[in-house]
Amino acid sequence: MAWLKLQSAMEYLMTYGWAILLIAIVAGVIFGSGLLNPASATSSFCSLEAGFSCEQYYMYANGILSVSVLQTTSGPLTVTAIGCNTNATQITTANVPATTLQIDQNSTFDVQCMAGGSQFSGSIGQLFTGHLQINYTDITTGFPQTVFGSVSVKIAR
Repeated sequence: MAWLKLQSAMEYLMTYGWAILLIAIVAGVIFGSGLLNPASATSSFCSLEAGFSCEQYYMYANGILSVSVLQTTSGPLTVTAIGCNTNATQITTANVPATTLQIDQNSTFDVQCMAGGSQFSGSIGQLFTGHLQINYTDITTGFPQTVFGSVSVKIAR
């Protein structure tokens, strides 16, 4: 009769052993694939205030952000400067060639992104999160305006 208890105990240990082994294999596959890696879970985004949107954007390893800006305001405008920084209070805009955008028209701008007071640079796959500022002049009124936005993009080139 003792051997029946021993057989029952062995079956119990084997069942739980296989279950634990299966859980360990699944956990290893999940962690190995990077599925639970926070850096891979972040998605790229670019958002601007109402009347503007980012159509396409990517970043080079030297910190140059290339962004295609679509304007959908009520009238034509001329983009005069654009800036990018990790710190929202330290955005310094750089003049760009005056680019006139009609309603529902877009244009691509290249801007050097900053990390505080120095130029940002990184490696391919690294995530950049920062703030954008676009200065423009409303052609109808002649008044200078500023639009702000946010960007989060992995370095791709």
